[in-house]
Amino acid sequence: MDLVSVGESGARCSARAAFYSVCGLLFAISAGATIAACLSMSAMGELPMRGGWSMSMMWMPMCGKTWPRVAASFVGMWIAMMTAMMLPSVAPVLWRYREALGSARHGRARAPALTWLTWLAGIGYFAVWAALGAVVFALGAAFATLQMHVPALSHAVPVIAGVMVLLAGALQSSAWKAHYLDCCRRPQECGHAALPLRSDAAFRYGLRLGLHCCYCCASFTVVLVAIGVMDLLAMAALTVAITLERLAPRGPLVARGIGYSIVGMGLLMIARAASLM
Repeated sequence: MDLVSVGESGARCSARAAFYSVCGLLFAISAGATIAACLSMSAMGELPMRGGWSMSMMWMPMCGKTWPRVAASFVGMWIAMMTAMMLPSVAPVLWRYREALGSARHGRARAPALTWLTWLAGIGYFAVWAALGAVVFALGAAFATLQMHVPALSHAVPVIAGVMVLLAGALQSSAWKAHYLDCCRRPQECGHAALPLRSDAAFRYGLRLGLHCCYCCASFTVVLVAIGVMDLLAMAALTVAITLERLAPRGPLVARGIGYSIVGMGLLMIARAASLM
């Protein structure tokens, strides 16, 4: 009996090492793809706008590109970026999901089946982020087009960006944020219990987890869009912030502290924009 227990423990350790190794590889690939995309976008230059700021050309079809091609390029970049930003915090959640599937209730399930269901849940999770990327592009492209035709709006964009960041910081201390942060830290308490050993159930698990994660990261998404989607420093800072509030022992307190910092940044952005008007 002891030998069986030792064997099972060794198998779990091997599976865990393999899982996190693949996650590390995916993180490295997605981070590299994000950096390459940012450098490529930077090479395209920016369009000077009224109000003393410049608009990234990623929102507009340039060099003969069509709107579908520009949208596809943005969503592809967004998926790579979100994979790099979210993997450090979501990988432990997906591993716990695999362990739940392999618990006593499903003790006879084979490792390949558990691995497949875990990665399928991950696909569902990032499918939600991909859908959000499509929405962000549609809104961003529409807003960029509107700015080209309404000079007053273009002039007010720096102030609008500061207000967005300010509100995003305030959202960090809201009951909304606390609820969905708790869902991400303890998914089993928000309807993320171990699901049946079926592909559709695993995919639905990933979809629900991704949806709750998007809600939890609403403030960070707003900050990223307001500062600049292609800002590598902002991406790195938000990745650290997301990981800390999810994995730190006192995550809710960390989230509020991050919120105060974001509020301060928003106030500085508004003050700087007002001084240039």
